[in-house]
Amino acid sequence: MRFDKPFQDRHGIIPFSGPPRSKRDTPAMEQLLRRLSILGTIGMFTVLLMGATVTDTGSQTGCGRSWPLCHGNFLPASVRASVIEFSHRAVTGVIGIVIIALAVLSIRIRHKYPALLPLVPIMVGALLLQSGMGAWAVKYPQSAAVLALHFGFSLVAVAGVFLVMRVIDEQSSGRYVQKPPAPPLLKALFWLSVIVVYVVAYSGAYIKHAKAEDGCRSWPLCDGHVWPGLSGDNGVIFMHRLAAFGSMLLLIGIAWYAYKYRAIRPDLFNVALLAVLAVACQAVVGGIVAATNMQLISTLLHAGLMAVLFLVLCEGCRLTVPQRAPNQAWSINQQQAVAPQGAD
Repeated sequence: MRFDKPFQDRHGIIPFSGPPRSKRDTPAMEQLLRRLSILGTIGMFTVLLMGATVTDTGSQTGCGRSWPLCHGNFLPASVRASVIEFSHRAVTGVIGIVIIALAVLSIRIRHKYPALLPLVPIMVGALLLQSGMGAWAVKYPQSAAVLALHFGFSLVAVAGVFLVMRVIDEQSSGRYVQKPPAPPLLKALFWLSVIVVYVVAYSGAYIKHAKAEDGCRSWPLCDGHVWPGLSGDNGVIFMHRLAAFGSMLLLIGIAWYAYKYRAIRPDLFNVALLAVLAVACQAVVGGIVAATNMQLISTLLHAGLMAVLFLVLCEGCRLTVPQRAPNQAWSINQQQAVAPQGAD
């Protein structure tokens, strides 16, 4: 009797135990996983911009207090606000299905890509929080401080699926290389930057929900004042600008510090440079938003760049954490387990 062949029952059937049943299953699953991660990232980024469009056009109540239907109907009336709001919900639902499928496949292939496992609850949890917050805001009116959290949850949801995509792309393409540990201070600075930029994003979303658009009509000064105070609409916008300026100084400092370690961790230095470029573009677009009186195109570009900056910094945080290498031995074992066996 041979013990190197898979166990068979009395009918000669190999019981299914979870792994792929053929040599082609694992590559096919990886290819599907990669495609879903790309589609999910693009989709969640689109959902974020559509959500910003809903807020910027004042379409939050385009479907009344009805959710998930629109005024009690499956299809919205031909009203601009209703179409904008309902299309946002529809796209979110479709992409939600993609995210769930991506999460299921990530769990199924966790033996080969263990780095995916901690990202799944972030990806799915943020999506549920984002959807739940949207439904809650529709059914029960909330304060501006609570409504501004919706954009923050959208950022985390995009970041979750983006990081899944990065892990799959890096580890399935054979480009994975074990890196030296990140300097402790640089690691702490990257994680701090994510928190700071999140606060900046929240304060920016709060401006719209608090209806403070009439404050600080000029840029970079606030109506010609260096210090306009922290009260009223001017104060709301000025605090956002202060937070944005602080984040820019922090990111420049991170890039300068990462430059010292560019020989051993060039990836972190490159991420820091990209973050500085993103925050500089964000500042310029912020000036355009003020100059155009918050026109839709400028505000959407501002929101998109904020998302890009947040994703770059999340990638930097991922790179500071010791990565779990892909388990190539698992794939080899699965191929051997399903390979045709010779006779006894």
